[in-house]
Amino acid sequence: MLAQKSSESKTRHKVEKMADIVDTAVSAGSFKTLVAAVQAAGLVETLKSPGPFTVFAPTDEAFGNLPAGTVDSLLNDIPQLTKILTYHVVSGKVMAADVVKIDSAATVEGSNLKIDASNGSVKVNNATVITADLEVDNGVIHVIDTVLLPE
Repeated sequence: MLAQKSSESKTRHKVEKMADIVDTAVSAGSFKTLVAAVQAAGLVETLKSPGPFTVFAPTDEAFGNLPAGTVDSLLNDIPQLTKILTYHVVSGKVMAADVVKIDSAATVEGSNLKIDASNGSVKVNNATVITADLEVDNGVIHVIDTVLLPE
């Protein structure tokens, strides 16, 4: 009887799944603007898909440093918003240990990001990675202090 109860409790034990990119950004609380932009651009399902993806995620503060009216303007220009958001995404899971070995990465948008891991920090174009390697179910998030703008 005791053995039977033990095996029943094992089958009821749930294995918790890691959150995906979108859920992690929502729960973090410091990516409200990014989440709103992803929703407006219709990219939620893409960033919830299996991936894997590497996302260079600008904080709300980073969006706040854009010129006044920029975010509102982008929310009304979905093609440009989508271009900017996909410029922050690289296919595959690129961890900090990988980033220090490369000098560029191709984005989902189609352009390359310049990566500089010298001087003790990691720069992606003109943004500094402030938190690296937030592993999620479908990739990794690196938090950056500046919104990346494709040329």
